[in-house]
Amino acid sequence: MIFGKFAIYGVLGLTYLGLAFGYIPGLRMNRATIALVGSAFLIAFGVLSLPEAWLAIDANTIVFLLSMMVVNANLAYAGFFRRSLWLLLNFTSSPLGLLIAFTFASGILSAFFLNDTIALIFTPLTLSLTRSLSLNPIPYLLAVAGATNVGSVATLSGNPQNILIGSFSGITYLDFLRVLAPVALAGLIIQVCLLWLLYPDVRSTKPCQQLPTESDRIYKPLFNKSLVIITGLLIAFTMGLPLAESALVAASLLLITRRIKPQRILKKVDWNLLIMFSGLFILTRVTQKLNLLQPFTHAVNSPVNFLGVTVILSNLISNVPAVLLLQPLIPHGDTHFWLLLAAGSTLAGNLTLFGSIANLIVVEAAADLGYSLTFWEHLRFGVPLTISTLILAYLWIH
Repeated sequence: MIFGKFAIYGVLGLTYLGLAFGYIPGLRMNRATIALVGSAFLIAFGVLSLPEAWLAIDANTIVFLLSMMVVNANLAYAGFFRRSLWLLLNFTSSPLGLLIAFTFASGILSAFFLNDTIALIFTPLTLSLTRSLSLNPIPYLLAVAGATNVGSVATLSGNPQNILIGSFSGITYLDFLRVLAPVALAGLIIQVCLLWLLYPDVRSTKPCQQLPTESDRIYKPLFNKSLVIITGLLIAFTMGLPLAESALVAASLLLITRRIKPQRILKKVDWNLLIMFSGLFILTRVTQKLNLLQPFTHAVNSPVNFLGVTVILSNLISNVPAVLLLQPLIPHGDTHFWLLLAAGSTLAGNLTLFGSIANLIVVEAAADLGYSLTFWEHLRFGVPLTISTLILAYLWIH
């Protein structure tokens, strides 16, 4: 009996430790496989039966996330994201103007199309443009990394943790947008001011040399079709129609095509993230069953404490696991705590380089192209940005 309990708590602790670091030393495992393997062992130890584990997985969240990935893949292939950025860059050509353009383009698009997608697409574009204009790429990379996190706080479709919160809380898309969009907008302005202070080179308002012309043409048939369907999807969101079902219909309509092979779209789906989510749902159910959330129950007694615990957990074990752990503690119908959870778990992602997947995507994509964004370079930007936006979010929501 004692050995069994030791094994269960050991597996659970090791799993969350692996999720925090993103790997287990000596093994080739990422967060998805760590969550899956940890869940499998806990099922094998009898903490949950296989049917109980299956029921622990929230279908609405998985369907919504999968559907939005399909939508984003179609928009990316159509050239939507690249065209959006280039259209914005037509209005400015100074270092400061480019910084503002990258910040608001990344932030606004992240609010609607998942921050990880925008980070993945915008990083090589940012490096290509700054290199062609002989500009220091670091402040612009920081702008993309920070804005994808800050901007994504605005909507339920902005990032994976918000998708979870939308599924659990019952908050409508418009209500969520009404409260947190001002926080996101103010956060983007704060970010621009902070980068202006930290990097004197970006303060210039003199035009750079001629901007390079757009090299990638849009794929018009897919572009037009995707634009019509995504417009319908956003209308469905604002009308209060179910998020998962609306996204699933939009994704299904995009998959009915004669123009693009389905393999190309499905390759763009982040199956690792879906597997990690499924494993995390099971781990959370185990945590609840073992009554391990008791030490955190005091957190819901005060909005400040709750926000603090959210920020700490989001940086210790990542934001998605933190949301899953904390969501059972929120009193039924308490919208303020749900909004604090969304703001805290998202904005905390800017605190360190490892605080969010979007940050890591920017770092890895930059490294592949020969540029280094160091931990300390990010930290001197991330700490003041996180503190200021969290204070802003707390005062606005509370």
